[in-house]
Amino acid sequence: MQYDYSKNKDEHPEPIKAEVKGLIPEWLQGTLIRNGPGLFSLGETRYNHWFDGMALLHSFTIKKGEVTYRSKYLRGDTYNSNTQANRIVVSEMGTMAYPDPCKNIFSKVITFLSHTIPDFTDNCANNIIKYGNDYHATSETNYIRKIDPITLETQDKVDYLKYLPANIVASHTHYDKEGNSYSMGTCIAEKGKTKYMLFKVPGGSKTTKPQQCFFKSEVVCTVPCRSLLTPSYYHSFGMTDNYFVFIEQPLKLDILKMATAYLRRVSWASCMKFHPEDSTLIHLIDRKTKKEVRIKFYTGAMAVYHQVNAFEDDGHVVFDVICYDDNGLYDMFYLDKLKEQMGAETMYCKPTCKRFVLPLSDMGETGEDLVKLKYTTASAVKEKDGKVLCQGEVLCDGVELPRINYNFNGKKYRYSYLCCVDIYPVAKKIVKFDAETKQQIEWTGGDGFASEPVFIPRPDAVDEDDGVVLTSVINAKPAQGGFLLVLDSKSFKEIARACIDVDFHMDMHGYFIPDNSIKTEIENLL
Repeated sequence: MQYDYSKNKDEHPEPIKAEVKGLIPEWLQGTLIRNGPGLFSLGETRYNHWFDGMALLHSFTIKKGEVTYRSKYLRGDTYNSNTQANRIVVSEMGTMAYPDPCKNIFSKVITFLSHTIPDFTDNCANNIIKYGNDYHATSETNYIRKIDPITLETQDKVDYLKYLPANIVASHTHYDKEGNSYSMGTCIAEKGKTKYMLFKVPGGSKTTKPQQCFFKSEVVCTVPCRSLLTPSYYHSFGMTDNYFVFIEQPLKLDILKMATAYLRRVSWASCMKFHPEDSTLIHLIDRKTKKEVRIKFYTGAMAVYHQVNAFEDDGHVVFDVICYDDNGLYDMFYLDKLKEQMGAETMYCKPTCKRFVLPLSDMGETGEDLVKLKYTTASAVKEKDGKVLCQGEVLCDGVELPRINYNFNGKKYRYSYLCCVDIYPVAKKIVKFDAETKQQIEWTGGDGFASEPVFIPRPDAVDEDDGVVLTSVINAKPAQGGFLLVLDSKSFKEIARACIDVDFHMDMHGYFIPDNSIKTEIENLL
């Protein structure tokens, strides 16, 4: 049985107590919040693409071995406008909204102007990120929405453009030990230049007020786009103790076509194209100098959405990514295509987890492999023009949605936790992968569909894999409800599951908030 992506899901805003089978460790206390699309049709209108659906948040609060569940739609301006009109009136990436034919000419002119210079949606249905003391739902526009991590109520709307020249911002954010957040955005055609920028939002304290941290945000560095009006699409980036890694891939947004998309009656997504004839540029930025390193790295054409981790080792920067040969993954998630694929054999461009290595020195002869690490077959060959051609080592394939022990982010690591998508982009298995031995341990959910596995470290743990892995599992038989799975991360065996009589929605990403963090957030409001 396949998952029905186009089915509208009910919200459950009041807490529901789960039936726990097994024993949840006493030390595991906190809330896992996850985010993804849950509403796909309003009145007689429907979204074209699964990513476009209205954001539905859901949370699992774990306390003293018990679990409570709740879910709630993100009530942003987009949700409110759509539900009030009982039709889709705000455009998303894959769905262009047109005014009701019964509307007057003035309304139609306003709609046209708003799409020529787009004011993007605040339907933040992709991830949960933290800035300062606050948690936000995010997608990839200039808008994010603050949420209450306990009730899931929608709160302030934050516009990045009030603080930074960021028209587009990545869904994934990095954090340092001081609580600072690092994000990446694209500044389009400002003063005749299009550039990518990494920016820092300082961590919060007990005296930090909502949105105050954004006033102190700063641009850490900028990278010029290789073409003025066709910036690269990106979803994530890498960070080590001393460097940022940004992949400028040949999956590009055509800004001029986006500006005329409404008139041409096509979606903005149709203006995003993969260019297999172009190379992929790998930018390595020194966090101390706030500039790119002198060496120019590149590799062949690939599409990357998720980076696993990056770290430094003996004069090299190593980074692991999930990559594709083309952009077929996005096209697969058009709802009409998903319906056609149900129960049928699907031509699927399987993702590959690759390791790339960037040598910090280019001292060597032309044609020489500059990688000196013995544990990888990744290469970086110096060419006549001084550029360095990188070839990745395949670590494993058929995996996506990687998570690690975030205490090892930016550091040499062994273990990652991923969804198995070797046959179809919906996971029925999750896997623990050992990058050192290349061994995999799988958990199989039978007829269930597993979400991104989230690693939670045991307090004061020494071993990298000492903790648990949480994943929400959708029952292929909705009437039986879903469950939150708790795995021992060392053995990767089930130790508990919290069963909830709810038809879960397929989500994308999430954030685990330890119980002491939630207490701190409440104290900061008092």
